[in-house]
Amino acid sequence: MSGRFQGTRTVITGAAGGLGAAMAEAFAAEGARVMVADIDGAAADELAARLPGARSFAIDVLREDEHVELARVVTEAWGGIDVVCANAGLPHRAANLIDLPTEDFERMFDVNVRSVYFAAKHFVPHMPPGSSIVATSSIGAVRPRPGLTAYNASKGAVLTLVRGLAGELAPDIRVNAVLPVSAPTGFDRTALGRDLPENLEAAVIRGIPMGRRATPGDVANAVLFLADPASGFLTGVCLDVDGGRSIQ
Repeated sequence: MSGRFQGTRTVITGAAGGLGAAMAEAFAAEGARVMVADIDGAAADELAARLPGARSFAIDVLREDEHVELARVVTEAWGGIDVVCANAGLPHRAANLIDLPTEDFERMFDVNVRSVYFAAKHFVPHMPPGSSIVATSSIGAVRPRPGLTAYNASKGAVLTLVRGLAGELAPDIRVNAVLPVSAPTGFDRTALGRDLPENLEAAVIRGIPMGRRATPGDVANAVLFLADPASGFLTGVCLDVDGGRSIQ
């Protein structure tokens, strides 16, 4: 590793597993100080204990006061924030929109969109010029598929939020997003109630020109790229990390 994020003060929400854990590991490997923030405090503690210089924080991203407290903890410990990965999110159980319970629809926007708003509102005041925010959206935001319409709509809202925020915060803070394709994380179990069956996985892969699903590492590498000062002229970018699915 190059150490390109040496000493960088990085906050990652939804960091205890899946894509977020891969981001935490990747930033730490490049020398960053990482705040592993997740609703599962025990899992956050366990991951942070394995990463040099990392800390953990149990956060419910639906609660504004907990974002305020996380900002306080980070700034007292490290003096500020350089990178925010607004990664926390979840899908609903797969169902046609007209069959989806209203509370599930509302939860998609509460968790997937409002959490990004809270992160920006309470972390940006502690971010110096040259800092970066990277939000996790989904390729479903631009190429939706049946059964996850509410989830896809919430991730589309994240794209608009990112683009608008990029304009508001430029030139001091860059704001971008990654749009992952299907990856073997807890997403499948939440959406389907089980791991993706082999026949469905094969169908998913047939729609991806690169011939496989994403790995958490693929997504983490894209986040590192967008957060790196080397991409310093990129803001408002919504980067497809999809192996070409969006061109099919």
